[in-house]
Amino acid sequence: MLLFWWFILFLGGRSGVAGQPHGEARDHVAQDREDSAPLGQDQQTRSQNHRGSPDGGDIIDCVPRHRQPALDHTLLKDHKIQRAAERPKKAAAAAAARNVSASASRRAWQAWHHAGHCPRGTVPIRRSSVDDVLRAKSLFHFGKKTLMRPPARSSDAPDVVSGNGHEHAIAYTINGGEFYGAKATINVWDPSVQVSPELYGDSRPRLFTYWTSDAYEATGCYNLLCSGFVQTNRRIAVGAAISPVSSFQGGQYDITVLIWKDPKLGNWWMSFGDGGDLVGYWPAELFSHLSEHATMVEWGGEVVDTRPDGSHTATQMGSGHFAAGGFSRAGYFRNLEVVDADNTLASVGAGVSTLAENTDCYDIRSFAGDSAGDADGWGAYFYFGGPGNNPRCP
Repeated sequence: MLLFWWFILFLGGRSGVAGQPHGEARDHVAQDREDSAPLGQDQQTRSQNHRGSPDGGDIIDCVPRHRQPALDHTLLKDHKIQRAAERPKKAAAAAAARNVSASASRRAWQAWHHAGHCPRGTVPIRRSSVDDVLRAKSLFHFGKKTLMRPPARSSDAPDVVSGNGHEHAIAYTINGGEFYGAKATINVWDPSVQVSPELYGDSRPRLFTYWTSDAYEATGCYNLLCSGFVQTNRRIAVGAAISPVSSFQGGQYDITVLIWKDPKLGNWWMSFGDGGDLVGYWPAELFSHLSEHATMVEWGGEVVDTRPDGSHTATQMGSGHFAAGGFSRAGYFRNLEVVDADNTLASVGAGVSTLAENTDCYDIRSFAGDSAGDADGWGAYFYFGGPGNNPRCP
């Protein structure tokens, strides 16, 4: 059973990129073990530097930037790593919203930073263990999503796979359009997962990525588990645990993620944190439809419920509480923004709709604020989540 705690998804034909913290918790491993040796890459590509995280249970290898997995892709043999990108311009309303402090929320970061950072010229890569591979169906399936064949989608309908165990609580852009990026600030929680997730073996929230150019048919993978995503940041490890997390009616923590297309070279970049630290990018060479723009953006949560015992999963979405709980009780996305053809960030305002297939299990409530006029600076936002199995969701 797989839980997507939140996601930002770009749709453009059969291509897609996403940046997502993943709800996953296993006892930490703070030292090297024989069964956690680097897998799937030549040992010579690894630096001798590694960092152990006492909080996240991750071992981080510091790999020379020019030897990272992305550059093994056949389309990237002659690729020159891009070190910077042309960032989106801030529309006046969006800039005003970001200048208003959400005083009740605080920034979350990554647990492995307690052990330091990688040196210059290297990038951090979470070390895969033998146990990680054994949780997959096969070595071929390791790091890949299960192939799902959704019905044909109209251009103005969200791209969700419903009716086969997938349940969502999402907001999505309406009325079509051309989108060159999207941004949101996301509340960080550690939801309860009924069945141990396949990829990490734990339930900690994580910053992870996935890419595909053919709707999961043959291309793409999580994080840096195959060639594709080019990492440029030495301080942010894709796939590593996020810390601290929010607590019910207690301290609230969130992270900010922006994904956008560089107008000069066409690569799709991801930045992380309030300061917009560049993490890396999906090279333009990987995509066909997304080489131009996306036709829809989705933000929200997804749970896969296989009903192995005939009842609905107790896997939580967000905080595990319904949207009506509001701040400090339900999970939220705030300051929903999109990037236009002029490479300008602007609030989506009222230009979104919502979808939740089974509101007795998980639901969503959206609010179309004016970024410049909101006293709390949240702009367009929504609360979402739910407990899964309960008397109304048997």
